[in-house]
Amino acid sequence: MRILVLQESDWIERGPHQSHHLLERMAQRGHEVHVVDFEIGWRKQTSADIIAPRKVLTPPPKVIQGSGITVVRPVMVRLPALEYATLVVTHRREIRREIQEFQPDVVLGFGLLNAFVGIRLARRAGIPFLYYLIDELHRLVPQRAFRGLARLVEQSNVRRASAVLSINQALRDYALEMGASPERANILPAGVDLAQYSSAQDGSAVRKRHGLEPEDLVLFFMGWVYPFSGLREVAESLAAGDGREARAKLLVVGKGESWDGLARLATERGVEDRIKMVGFRPYTEMPSFLSAADVCLLPAYKTETMRNIVPIKMYEYLAAGKPVIATRLPGLVKEFGKGHGVVYVDGPSQVVPKAAELARAGVLGQLGQRGRAFVSKNDWEKVTDTFEGYLRGLVDRTEASH
Repeated sequence: MRILVLQESDWIERGPHQSHHLLERMAQRGHEVHVVDFEIGWRKQTSADIIAPRKVLTPPPKVIQGSGITVVRPVMVRLPALEYATLVVTHRREIRREIQEFQPDVVLGFGLLNAFVGIRLARRAGIPFLYYLIDELHRLVPQRAFRGLARLVEQSNVRRASAVLSINQALRDYALEMGASPERANILPAGVDLAQYSSAQDGSAVRKRHGLEPEDLVLFFMGWVYPFSGLREVAESLAAGDGREARAKLLVVGKGESWDGLARLATERGVEDRIKMVGFRPYTEMPSFLSAADVCLLPAYKTETMRNIVPIKMYEYLAAGKPVIATRLPGLVKEFGKGHGVVYVDGPSQVVPKAAELARAGVLGQLGQRGRAFVSKNDWEKVTDTFEGYLRGLVDRTEASH
């Protein structure tokens, strides 16, 4: 199959997300994949031209070595007031070009505006469009004044798509609320590479490299550090002395908007010995970092953005046999329930005391084993089989109806 992917995030700089795991595996299986993306982080470039030219890129894979995906980056106007307004025009032109030249069998949408445009162009060309929800997208719009309009766009996408996939049950319920018909709305959960995590190397080398002793209680977070991630509160808790008797320390691997603020807090409070920060590392190194951890964290605020999502890192934490302390978010509770390796707290300030409590009780290993058993059904190859089946089914039904 030829698969055209539309998203409004940076395929190269962000992730690996669900899309990278699935589509790199699809490319490995012989399918052709083109991604039309959006350079969302352009503001952080020290010298950026106002008009960024069209680019066709072949970036190195994030997950599956040897998989080749073509990334097409349309012309972009790098002005805060115009970046999204012009996206509608430039992405429409690019999607039309892809339909004519690449001739996709199916179009897969992850965004708002280019999905809105892409659905209409795909329908005119008789190509099925699969809308994939991994977030409540309109809530991610930074300008609150535009979220109402974004919700209408998202609602239109959900209703007009040939089919809708959601990453968990809570988001499928959301899709139904937005107007998706039940027979067209399915769930495709995140996956884990069980073989990779089961053969993870001993974490002692990572501990030694970052000044962590064997007797330390290592709390671990990986990924993008958003303002609502709750990591600042965890760091403040450590700085205030919480968990000192358990030798609790925080290890963070990632980057993001709040990264520099977290680093300043550690320096200003003189707790660099208890808060270790490592910039993004290749995905292949994550098993070794997880092996170095005792407890993994998802201490996010109970925001509308986080309400129904289940980040892929949750499955990776559990696949590594590590217990997870997470804020009691509805999507997480619905996905993992109780007794499956996830321990819930009401807010990020409770994370360190809870970790120390679990360590004293000697239950961390037991919780980790339960978590790995729970996610063992989510092997990436099985998830990709299901995904491939959905796409083939859409293509076959569309061809049969013509």
